[in-house]
Amino acid sequence: MELIMNKLDRCFCLVVVLTVGCVVEQTPNQEAEREVAVDHFVGSTPENVSWGWFPVDKEPVLTIQSGEVVTIDALSQAGSSQDEHPVSYLGSLGLPEEEIHQDVVDFWNSREGRPREGRSSHVITGPIYVEGAEPGDVLEIQILEIKNRASWGINRTSPTGGIFSDNYPGAQSGLHPEGMSGQVQHLIRTVNTDQGEVAILGENIQVPLQPFMGILAVAPDPKIGDPGVTDLGIQGSRPPGNFGGNLDVKDLKEGATLYLPVFQPGGLFYVGDPHGAQGDGEVSGTAIEQSLTGTFRFILHSDKSINGPRAENDTHYIVMGIDIDLDRAAVKATNEAVTFLVEEMGIDPDVALSLSSIALDLRISEVVDLTQVVSGFIPKSIFDH
Repeated sequence: MELIMNKLDRCFCLVVVLTVGCVVEQTPNQEAEREVAVDHFVGSTPENVSWGWFPVDKEPVLTIQSGEVVTIDALSQAGSSQDEHPVSYLGSLGLPEEEIHQDVVDFWNSREGRPREGRSSHVITGPIYVEGAEPGDVLEIQILEIKNRASWGINRTSPTGGIFSDNYPGAQSGLHPEGMSGQVQHLIRTVNTDQGEVAILGENIQVPLQPFMGILAVAPDPKIGDPGVTDLGIQGSRPPGNFGGNLDVKDLKEGATLYLPVFQPGGLFYVGDPHGAQGDGEVSGTAIEQSLTGTFRFILHSDKSINGPRAENDTHYIVMGIDIDLDRAAVKATNEAVTFLVEEMGIDPDVALSLSSIALDLRISEVVDLTQVVSGFIPKSIFDH
């Protein structure tokens, strides 16, 4: 359990080099809140973002020490990556020009000359270089705060898109929702209420916002033939993998912690694909695509190793299985759960599988990004006896 739990002893011992602000952090398993100093800020300016991939040789936008806290702007690709200028495109959906962030326009103006072969559409901030990180290490990313940058977002629907696409691994010819009007871009307004921020989807429909970053990644070690790798050295941002990436796990929100294996010196952390709210699966292919700002603490573990993403929140340990085939993703998630219980909890393998069948909850986190993500949730409460 050292990898998961030792962080609780260290998480408030910061080496503050440059304080640029503070965030309020709720302490684990407690109601008390405390302010946490922010050491650095990274904006989503054109020089700080990549378009649709995770470069392994890009100059870091920031270099940090383990334990430092960074606030990062993440820019939604919705409104910034289409062919039409953002002002006219978003204006056609009913958004006034004064509500369009300048970095949306700045990125759009910087698109010419950016390479596109083998790449996807996400606008991704980074990389952040963590001093001392080497391949084989583990990077711990504590998600301290996620805040909206705009009071609007976009969701796209199509009767032949998302899970209904003919390119979906489990596609069934002719099975599509009836009565739809084709591809539609939905401009969704978000507002503050007494119950918190909500998205307005109709006269009597309000969806509570649970903002999170769809993409949380370290730079991968891309190989031709891997999902999303069609050109040498270029990992497209659409399919998630053992490096994290476009996981679209909605539970990786404020208060959660993600662990990723390191593949490149410095780790090279990237973040993007910000979502205001999303259901498990992201079945239309998009969530509420909404620009966000996240604050993260980075902790390096040079004495640990993992094969792919793991996570936790106050109530659960979270494992993930990632595969093009949904069944295989479920198998991988279960195997990861057993491995976690054996290696981190010291449980006998036979008992670990028995416990997984009794207490592990498998959920389909994402099914529309070529590789699919099944997340397994192990309740922490069962170990408190």
